Amino acid sequence: MSQRDSGYERKERDLYETPAWATEALRPHLPRMPKFIWEPAAGTGKMSRVLETWGCRVVSSDIEPNQLCYPADFLKCPIHDGVDAVITNPPYELATEFVQRALGSVGRGIVAMLLRTDFDHAKTRQYLFGGHRAFAKKVVLTKRIKWFEDSKGQPSFNHAWFIWDWQHEGPPTLAYGPSQALAQGEDVHD
Repeated sequence: MSQRDSGYERKERDLYETPAWATEALRPHLPRMPKFIWEPAAGTGKMSRVLETWGCRVVSSDIEPNQLCYPADFLKCPIHDGVDAVITNPPYELATEFVQRALGSVGRGIVAMLLRTDFDHAKTRQYLFGGHRAFAKKVVLTKRIKWFEDSKGQPSFNHAWFIWDWQHEGPPTLAYGPSQALAQGEDVHD
């Protein structure tokens, strides 16, 4: 079965900014609230602004400089002292590298990545999931993400939050979100 065309134009460097509801869907599934979050693919800061409302210190960076975040290539820049979580929607083409780098950046902390739901299906990435002791949870979003509010395109991919926690014990769990949007009766795509 193939994916249908979404009608979205491909954006340079995969600049698909995460809507607030998709970031909020992560919050109830975090094992604990981080104190210092690094958002390394911040774009114009949509996700960072939501993370800041959680009462955490947030540092925002992006490979493309702008006035809302500092310029840095996450895969090459120095690691911030004290970061206990990396939370981002990484560029699709570099998602595996972002996960690997993040896992090495948080000490005993948390990594949360917004990825396509089938990201964990590839046998070449199993070492990040079933074979990784920190992999803790997959949160499947039951609402598809509309990346551009003014677009006529319709979402064609399903997404999930993948959470690694270096303090996690036991097998990973599976959850579904966004429960708040569903409780409010918002439209949910199949």
